[in-house]
Amino acid sequence: MSVDRLSAIDPVTLSVFVSALAGVAEEMGAVLVRSSYSSNIKERRDCSCALFDANGRMIAQAEHIPVHLGAMQEAVAAVRERAPEPGDVFMLNDPFSGGTHLPDITLVGAVDVDGEIVGYTVTRAHHSDVGGMTPGSMPAGSRSIYQEGIIIPPLRLLRAGVYDEPLLELVLANVRTPQIRRADLYAQVAAGSVGGERLRALIGRYGLDFVRAAFDEVIAYAERRTRDVLRRLPDGTYTAAGEIEGDGVVDADIPIRVAATIAGDSLRIDFTGTAEPVPGNVNCPRSVTRSACLFALRVLLPPDVPTNAGTSAPLEIVFPQPSLVDARPPSAVVAGNVETSQRIADVVLAALSQVVDLPAAGQGTMNNVIIGGADWTYYETIGGGQGASSTGPGPSGVHVGMSNTLNTPIEALELEFPLRIESYQLRYGSGGDGIHCGGDGIERRIRVLEPATLSLLSDRRRHAPAGKDGGLAGACGQNLLDGAPLPPKKTCEIGPQQVVSVLTPGGGGWGKPRRA
Repeated sequence: MSVDRLSAIDPVTLSVFVSALAGVAEEMGAVLVRSSYSSNIKERRDCSCALFDANGRMIAQAEHIPVHLGAMQEAVAAVRERAPEPGDVFMLNDPFSGGTHLPDITLVGAVDVDGEIVGYTVTRAHHSDVGGMTPGSMPAGSRSIYQEGIIIPPLRLLRAGVYDEPLLELVLANVRTPQIRRADLYAQVAAGSVGGERLRALIGRYGLDFVRAAFDEVIAYAERRTRDVLRRLPDGTYTAAGEIEGDGVVDADIPIRVAATIAGDSLRIDFTGTAEPVPGNVNCPRSVTRSACLFALRVLLPPDVPTNAGTSAPLEIVFPQPSLVDARPPSAVVAGNVETSQRIADVVLAALSQVVDLPAAGQGTMNNVIIGGADWTYYETIGGGQGASSTGPGPSGVHVGMSNTLNTPIEALELEFPLRIESYQLRYGSGGDGIHCGGDGIERRIRVLEPATLSLLSDRRRHAPAGKDGGLAGACGQNLLDGAPLPPKKTCEIGPQQVVSVLTPGGGGWGKPRRA
């Protein structure tokens, strides 16, 4: 279907239908959050939901987590290769078969009307333990994906609406918190079921032919709007460079290189010059790299443009072979999803900021903290400073870039885990100075009450978030154990009463600071 032809559906009806689809995805998210058991989902909302059509094209998503949502296309494609049937729900987490990293378990449900598949519901949630060499399944020093947890290729969790109990038992036998994992998987199934019911209700109201035509129109509209934005930008190739601060095995910087080419109404992102695969776990699966690039493109678009398969149509990505940004099995990848994705998005945005008025760099890391024992696991990403812009200062203490979660409330954390919060506050003065100052980072100090394993996956501990147009850089982050510095990526055993401190980076400032 040409994106240049006039829409066959009147704009008002199409707008109502777009909102209805987004509402279905948002309701799925509400069901998932409210029926889940783990604090990571019910409190932090580390989960995402979306709808796809029968051809595997995203048609709507909730306003959830960018790194989850942009990589869902590969999950649906992997499931469709397995010939799903009505009532099937597939489960997967394999980063090389549609997943992102192993803790993110994805459920894809086939939605049918009178026995014909008309679409798919997708839920992706971060499960705070899926086995592997350390509690929380996010070790800093893994050298192979086999050390990071149980690998689940696309398999039927439900066949015609009936659970495959042996499969579920097999998965739960390989995790440290099986009861919590079971409950969260049930919550994902419930969310997908609600999405299916709502999609069938829309079909019942409008008719299947209209809904299929509307899917095409929604996607064509998003593509048309995206191409219009790109067409208004000056053609050219814009380059930027960044780095990952070590891979958990070696501490040396790992380069990321980007050349973003705007040509007419298309965007080409070339990673030639980026590092080859590394021994540690910052290798990034292709689906996650694509997700980071799509996020950077989405930043350029007006907020009323829906994000669906049409948004990504003008985007081409060039992957050098072999490469850090195109991980292949059996590479370790758990930090590639959280840290490398952030840095990829930052570097792509740095290139595009040469032709678009974008904010200064934000904190550029998720500050992953994982603490756990034999039968409990605490996982959290911690916010920081957003970069300032030409219109105002950057917000403080927020999740930036590829993350979009909440925090774990102190009351919930202390009730569920053998942990106590010693300090939780803004890191005042950590934002970069400027006409508009960058946002401040966060200081979070956690006292451990029993022996545990600590894993930290972070970045921006020695390379500060850059300011823009003369603004100063934000402060680097710090990781501390009883006041002693730790590297950006570290796994170690800790004892009772030890205190883990994470001080997150501030955002870059905008404009040369005014002096008194």
